[in-house]
Amino acid sequence: MENTIREFVACLASRPHTQNSCNPYREPSARNNLVRYLEKVYSQRGRPILLVGEALGYRGGLLTGIPFSSERLLRTAPHAFLRSLRDQLDIAGDTSEATATMVWGALAGRRKVPLFWNAFPFHPHRPGEPDSNRAPSGREVEESRLYLQQLARIFRPVKVAGLGRKGAQAAERALPGNKVTLLRHPSYGGKLEFEAGLERLLRT
Repeated sequence: MENTIREFVACLASRPHTQNSCNPYREPSARNNLVRYLEKVYSQRGRPILLVGEALGYRGGLLTGIPFSSERLLRTAPHAFLRSLRDQLDIAGDTSEATATMVWGALAGRRKVPLFWNAFPFHPHRPGEPDSNRAPSGREVEESRLYLQQLARIFRPVKVAGLGRKGAQAAERALPGNKVTLLRHPSYGGKLEFEAGLERLLRT
């Protein structure tokens, strides 16, 4: 399985940067971090829950290569899963990202964690502004359907959920045989509703 995960990450790395998107997996550090993360998720007992978000943010996954993470989280978060990864990762800075912090805070005390991914697994930004976030276009999400399908074939998730409508819609289109649970995004006042939805998803 290690070779399959590495082949998947190598496929991600082959996508070039564009005028308004950045592919962090062109860099060896991001590729290594993603491989270590995916291998750790795969090593958990049983099949994981797949949780699909929207895209990598410039303060989070763009810098780490790991969806729903930030440099500060990976350096300091007390969660046992992240602590076990710490020595294997290449992290240069200490930037924090709000959504990632809220998501991992909701997982406190959980030994098994979801498999995190995104509808567009790269960083979409405004043209000429790499330190910005924008929503991925429909074309970008459609282009990325193959990656989501490949990931699902590797991990065979027991449940699928989308964080926000764009994540849920991408999962529904890529994985039509799966029921997709919609979770409220924790930003813009949705933190409590997100936490309640995640608790139901993990419990049932």
